[in-house]
Amino acid sequence: MSQKNYEVNGVPLGSIRNRNEERVIKLLPKALGEFLDYKPSYLDIQDIYALTLNNLPPRYKQSGSIIIREPVSDDEILRELRLAINKVEMAPTGRNEG
Repeated sequence: MSQKNYEVNGVPLGSIRNRNEERVIKLLPKALGEFLDYKPSYLDIQDIYALTLNNLPPRYKQSGSIIIREPVSDDEILRELRLAINKVEMAPTGRNEG
């Protein structure tokens, strides 16, 4: 598999990341732990992750960034995770797999 080169005019852009990605990953197990009867599939977890990130304001960082404060709290991320889990649980990706 070839690696993509995210570069424009010699400036590398591949290291710019959305800070919420790490925070959602960190809080996802906690949120899933609240849904004891739900056993999400591989694709369900990916859908929950993507849906949560899409519903949060992006927080991009680059090398050398100074983070003064986080405008999105862990409670807000957990709320969005719960909403995404509920939505995916009601219509899981793999429902028609057989």
